[in-house]
This record gives sequence, C-alpha cells and structure tokens, in this order.
Amino acid sequence: MQAHASGAQIYVCREATEGKPSWVLEAPEAQLRDQKGTIIGRHYAGPTWKHNDGSEISGKATANVDAPDANAIPWLLVTATSHSGQGVLSRVASIQRIHTKGGQPPSASQCNSATLDQRRQSSYTADYYFYAPAK
Repeated sequence: MQAHASGAQIYVCREATEGKPSWVLEAPEAQLRDQKGTIIGRHYAGPTWKHNDGSEISGKATANVDAPDANAIPWLLVTATSHSGQGVLSRVASIQRIHTKGGQPPSASQCNSATLDQRRQSSYTADYYFYAPAK
C-alpha cells in the first residue's frame, strides 16, 4: 500500500545534555491520502499510522538516508513494532518514507533559553510505502 502524507513535523526546544538548547522532534501530525487524494488515515506520534479501517501500526526507524533535497527530512526505513485492529495495516512489517519535502526543524538560533519548551511546526510532505509479507 502507498500513502501520501501532508502535515507537519512538530519540534520542541529542549535543553540538551551538553547544556545547549536544541530542537527535538516531538511528533509528526499528518493526513494520509491515497492516489486519488482521498484521506485514508493519519500519521502521528509513535511513530504511528492509523488507517480509516481501524488498523494501526507503530514502528521504529531502522535506517535513514539524507533526502536529495537538503531542506527535506531524511528518507527512512521503519520496522513495525506493534499492530492493532484488523485491516490493511494489520500485516505490515515495514514502512518506507521517501520523496520528502520540508519538515526540517527551525534554525538552531531560534532555540535558546528564552524559547525552552516552545513548539514549532514545520510543514512537510512525504510518500509512505507499507510492506507486508506475501500471503
């Protein structure tokens, strides 16, 4: 299955271990659309993808590569870590995120002691491919 996502990557300004604040990804928040443009689900914290049929999958990034566009978030390979519900996502083993546009965190200079705990949204789009073993 393939889905096109459009939404935002949400970042929060946090105190880093070395004492210098930096932007940390809190969660994505995006709508998933099929090839006709119909909303078929959503993508949110976890990372989690939920289809309108009630099936849901969460995963963990296992590989990434820089996007061809330096202003875009990386392309990812995500391995499924949990499933719920019955439907098109119930057997998915891995998810690939490619064709990303946007989504990078705000500039480092915008995260400082005065902006700690503030959130910023960065618009993005991406294509997600969901892979399941053959039946």
